[in-house]
Parts: sequence; C-alpha cells; structure tokens
Amino acid sequence: MTDAKVKFGKLSLNNQYQVHFAGFNTNIVNYIRNNLGILNADDFISREMGILCFDASLPASALATAEVKDNFMGVPQEFAHSRLYTDIDFSFYIDQDYTLLRIFEGWMDYITSGAETEVGDLQKPFYRRMRYPDTYKVSSMYISKFEKNLNRAITYQFINAFPKSITPIPLTYGSADILKVSVSFNYDRYVVNRKRRQPSILSTGLNLFNSFRSREKQAEKYNSNRPETVDT
Repeated sequence: MTDAKVKFGKLSLNNQYQVHFAGFNTNIVNYIRNNLGILNADDFISREMGILCFDASLPASALATAEVKDNFMGVPQEFAHSRLYTDIDFSFYIDQDYTLLRIFEGWMDYITSGAETEVGDLQKPFYRRMRYPDTYKVSSMYISKFEKNLNRAITYQFINAFPKSITPIPLTYGSADILKVSVSFNYDRYVVNRKRRQPSILSTGLNLFNSFRSREKQAEKYNSNRPETVDT
C-alpha cells in the first residue's frame, strides 16, 4: 500500500506546460511589420505568443509498415519504412490588440504572397502563389511539459513547422467570454529534449497567464451579475 502511494503520488499533471516560439524567419517578421504594422512582432512572438496558449497537446507519431509474407511460410511480418507525424493543434487567448490573431493571419498571408505584383488583393485579377518552404517554415517552436519544482521537464522541438489552418472564431451577443482561436500546425518531424526548462521563460509566462486568468474571472463575474432579460 505504501509503495502504491509513493508511486501514484509522483504522477505528472496535465496543466503544467509551456509553449514557446523562439522567433521567426526574418522575412516573416518583416512582412508582418510592413504589411500589418506590428512593429513589436518579433518581441511578441518570442515573449508572449506561446504564453497565450491555454490548450495544447504533446505530439503524436506512428510507424508506417509494409507487410512481407514470404520469409516464413504461413507467418506474415510487418517492417517499418516511414515515421508519420500528425498535425498538432494549439488554442490561444486573443489579446485586446488582436496582435496574436494578426500575426497568424500575416504568417499565412506571407506563405501565399509569392506573387508580388501590382494587382491588389481586392481586384479581380488577384491570384496567389506559394513561397518556397524554406522561407516560411520555422524550427523554433517548442512545447515543454514540466513539474512544479521545474527540475524535471521534457521538451519537444518541432522541425519546419507552419500554420496549416485557423479555426473559425465564434462571436455572440450572449454571455461575455475571452476570445479564443485554435491553430493547426504541420511539421516535418519533432525532436525530444529531456533537459531542464529555463525558469526565466516559465516565470514570464506564468505572470502573463495569471493576468489573463484574472480577466477571465472578471468576465465570469460580469456574466453572473448580468440580467437575463432586457426591459423594452
């Protein structure tokens, strides 16, 4: 019984994690600055964007196999020939300046802005041309799962990641809530690093997260005091 308590008392919790973007390609950042007017894009990406991720998951992978039936009579065998990586979804809080949302929109716009002509995007002849993958894929996206004491962590680094889709963002005249968006990322592969997570990054993230939680509680308090009907 004592051994069971010791074992189950050391289980990891799913709400202690950190998503981190260590900066983007210079071309992406310059595009966002020049076309969207976000002058602090690089600082926001590296310091705040990952902190706004309130829902995430560790990546999954699988092995693709081929079946061989001729090695041993009556005994089929499978052999791995490729490792497959599935897309990963992250959900983010949207700040009041919409900086996070505009950065993801700008990143996807950059991917499809290879046709730099004088034809504006509101004109009928407008078309899109994809840029080369090396210019829009990044290898600076991480997710770390850590424990309360910060002494144990596992970090996944995504190689050649880019946003594949942005989900619709529902709006309503009903109860107020924090605006949220989910982004699906594709990547070539990931690398697992079992070293410690940097406490400085975590402390910065926790401070910003707490401020958003405070804002969320204010919204909940507002909803609880809001009348259900409106006098006419």
